Amino acid sequence: MSETKDVVSQDRRRFLRNSAMTLAAAELAMMSSARALSINPSDAAPIKVGGNTSFDALKQIDAGLLNIGYAEAGPASGPAVILLHGWPYDIYSFVDVAPLLASAGYRVIVPYLRGYGTTSFLSSATMRNAQQSAVGLDIIALMDALKIQKAIVAGFDWGARTADVMAVLWPERCKAIVSVGGYLISSPEGNQTPWPPEPAFLFWYQYYFATPVGKAGYAKYLDQFNKFIWHQASPKWNFDDATYNRTAASFNNPDHVDIAMHDYRWRLGLADGERKYDDLEKQLAALPVVTVPAITMEGDSNGAIHAPSTAYRNKFSGKYDYRLITGGVGHNIPQEAPEAFAKAVIDVDHF
Repeated sequence: MSETKDVVSQDRRRFLRNSAMTLAAAELAMMSSARALSINPSDAAPIKVGGNTSFDALKQIDAGLLNIGYAEAGPASGPAVILLHGWPYDIYSFVDVAPLLASAGYRVIVPYLRGYGTTSFLSSATMRNAQQSAVGLDIIALMDALKIQKAIVAGFDWGARTADVMAVLWPERCKAIVSVGGYLISSPEGNQTPWPPEPAFLFWYQYYFATPVGKAGYAKYLDQFNKFIWHQASPKWNFDDATYNRTAASFNNPDHVDIAMHDYRWRLGLADGERKYDDLEKQLAALPVVTVPAITMEGDSNGAIHAPSTAYRNKFSGKYDYRLITGGVGHNIPQEAPEAFAKAVIDVDHF
């Protein structure tokens, strides 16, 4: 799950004081645009949460360093939306969102990130690297392979971080973004500030992954581990075994453990990245402002550590909205509240 240390490090005391109150303090901002829309939220067919269990089309394509597995829905001529999952989740976080957006006329692309599902490296010699710029480049390469010049990019967790990264490094490729959790760009150097015990506790898995026994434990207890994280991150989400198992299959990817370990170790400065990404990471370490239209979202029962929306508001300089999704919604907003997530995508398209 994506940390927010760089965003709040300058005002850590205020963050710690307010973090426990954030879930109830922010106001719901689910307001429809008054503009004339070429694609209207009312065009999307109503959907039952959890009513879909599969995607109509699963495809593979060579893109950059990867052969990427992805789901596709909607008309090929529609405006493109790319939906990005996080850890430990997969494309099924969007199994209800995709048909909503497809019915509204969007071309929806939902890729497995590196280390998940049917996405594989084209070369055994490629470093199993999960640093933020590398993952961002994966999605740019996917857009190039699919001949998509510009897209709305929307995601949560690693996917939200990737949307933020793409928006600041390649704004010309992003029509707008939806980012659950806000501004999630960070750097190893910026993550060196120690946390007091309570917030550090919520990062327990990152410190566990920093050790050899943590990597071995994750590999040995993969399903139990990730199901535990689901419960921690979304304590009021009553998902069933079938829902979890559909996603758990994607963790059987041979690169999954290495990718997960590298992501969290790199963030803490405990694993090297690749020098070819140094220039991009230097840009990201400056925490540049997102200039494209953006909606950030939070669930009112998110059990993962997250900053209050006020901590990152100044990181979005374009047209912007913040939405707190109520009703016991946790970390995985697309799967727990698909209509609210799809509405955010449609709304940000018309900012």
